[in-house]
Amino acid sequence: KALLLAAGLGTRLRPLTNDVPKCLMEIGDQPLLGHWLDALFGSGIDSILVNLHHHSEQVKSYVEARLDRSSIHLVYEKQLLGTAGTVRANCEFFDGEAGLVLHADNFCTANIARFIDEHRIRPACAELTMMTFVSDDPRSCGIVGLDEQGVVREFHEKVVNPPGNIANAAIYVLEETVIRFISESKEGELRDLSTDVIPRYLGRIYAAPADGVVIDVGTLANLERAKSYARDPAG
Repeated sequence: KALLLAAGLGTRLRPLTNDVPKCLMEIGDQPLLGHWLDALFGSGIDSILVNLHHHSEQVKSYVEARLDRSSIHLVYEKQLLGTAGTVRANCEFFDGEAGLVLHADNFCTANIARFIDEHRIRPACAELTMMTFVSDDPRSCGIVGLDEQGVVREFHEKVVNPPGNIANAAIYVLEETVIRFISESKEGELRDLSTDVIPRYLGRIYAAPADGVVIDVGTLANLERAKSYARDPAG
């Protein structure tokens, strides 16, 4: 199962997101959300939960028009809970098993099935696997420091002088133990996966490099980069 986080306001993409939610920004022949749904179902995921908030009716209409709509479940957040807060509120969706949690903010061409396979062969110490990529703007990302096994030992979230360029792609496989840890936290204690959960799991996170392009479409410039790539992957 996969939880696809798609409720954000998209403030950096204004004025575009005044009328359309970020997850419905057109990239190539379909919205960003469509790319994710196709990639997840194509990787063997058979049930996807999408959280909604900003322009939720538009997202709902898009999902209900898809042929695979019966395998997509929608949950509306009256107030944004934060990424970890959404996991906490919907922990029962995973039925006590490991699952994917990912941000719909990114345009990503990486092979998700291969990423899941990387989680299966992770070091024994790891309870979650994080997809990583090489960032050309490390200050805008969460930057990781790895040991020789690919285990995350340091994490620096959007700092002025990051100590590298290996970045968190905000795509995770969480073991049941991690989902349970989040679910058993007090309400509001863990809001964000990057700032509240990852620092608590240093030494227990495996970093799997993306085998494709990862672009954060949170800015107008990066949205255009994603569109350009979709038009001409070889360029």
